[in-house]
Amino acid sequence: MNDFLFGNALFSEIDRVQRQMAGLMGGFPSSLRASRQGAFPQLNIGATDDSVEIVAFAPGMQASDFNVSIDKGLLTVSGERKPVQDAAAEGTRTYAQERFAGSFRRVIELPQNADPEKVTARYTNGCLVVSVAKREASKPRAIQVQ
Repeated sequence: MNDFLFGNALFSEIDRVQRQMAGLMGGFPSSLRASRQGAFPQLNIGATDDSVEIVAFAPGMQASDFNVSIDKGLLTVSGERKPVQDAAAEGTRTYAQERFAGSFRRVIELPQNADPEKVTARYTNGCLVVSVAKREASKPRAIQVQ
């Protein structure tokens, strides 16, 4: 019977391995997208009765810096964020930098009821807002009871 008793060391080791695995996997994917920790730009994805709304947070960019495409139910947001050069800090050597600069690409799987023919995108206040209309057949409608 004593063979089935385990000390606390085993459970703390299992907990440590689980934390390491979660770090390697970057969390668990959601139904719409999978992302890794620190992905740029960060996304919010939601829906209204009429559309699927994707908001990409990318301050300091221009609308022309983005490429938005849709193919086979996948919405792709890509582009390049230029590094910021501070003129006052000419002789400064950077040893840590948290602001992302470089090429990026985010792919979002759209739900079945999204209409790829009706997509709009606008960049305002540091946010790229992409709206994908839902198909008419999938929208809620009231049925009159007779």
